[in-house]
Amino acid sequence: MVMFMRMLSWLTTVRVTVGYAATLVAVAMTLLILGPGAQDIVVRRMSTNLHNLVHGNVGTLLGSAFVTENGPIYVWLPGLFCLLALAELLWHSGRLVLTFSLGHIGATLIVAVGLAAAIRFGWTPLSAARDADVGISYGATAVLGALTAAVPARWRPAWVGWWLAVGVVVLCAHRDFTDVGHIVALGLGMLLSLRFRSACDGTWFRVVLLTVGALFGYLIVVNGLPLLLPPMAGALGAAAVLLLVVHSRLRHVRKSLTPLPAEQPALT
Repeated sequence: MVMFMRMLSWLTTVRVTVGYAATLVAVAMTLLILGPGAQDIVVRRMSTNLHNLVHGNVGTLLGSAFVTENGPIYVWLPGLFCLLALAELLWHSGRLVLTFSLGHIGATLIVAVGLAAAIRFGWTPLSAARDADVGISYGATAVLGALTAAVPARWRPAWVGWWLAVGVVVLCAHRDFTDVGHIVALGLGMLLSLRFRSACDGTWFRVVLLTVGALFGYLIVVNGLPLLLPPMAGALGAAAVLLLVVHSRLRHVRKSLTPLPAEQPALT
């Protein structure tokens, strides 16, 4: 009973995460019961693709966050839960909602503008305007980026360098606009993290949440790229940023140790 009460008390501190996860399960179960035909209709109507946005279906900016087509929900929901729960524990419900919304809506609109330009100049076929675009991935990657503030300060440069390098690999692969959206959302989250306090207390529980959540976010970002390429690029990026930080600090130390020139006696 004591363990149950403790668990219940903890769940109340991450009520937005619990509520969102429960809603995703309810929607997924409803669509599963209704069948593939109903699911296709809902995905088409809730997609934040360029066609829907141009025709004024701005409600998709909200509804698309509750409809998923990323495979069985029981496979990826635990990773999403860990990611969102850690952010809510660190910065409370309001900032979690702000971060997720910024990534989900902001990245969608930025990608839509880029896609419209690509279609206008003939770089992308017109059919791309109707591609399905629903799910939690943009919001989740923005939360992942915001967790930069949760990483201990001494490891933060390596964390940023890792994700920057992985992002470059993803953009170079550039298989579709969704990959670009993930990197945009990640960048928005990192920028937003500058406004958040550094709040990682290093408890084992939060370290576990960060590890599982970061792995989940990594799988979203790389989205099926060759297994070894992103980690190798990330390691090189982390090492490069760490070297730059060390070099900058050594220069600062040398500059502080340089003796000031002796004052010349005044001429009379």
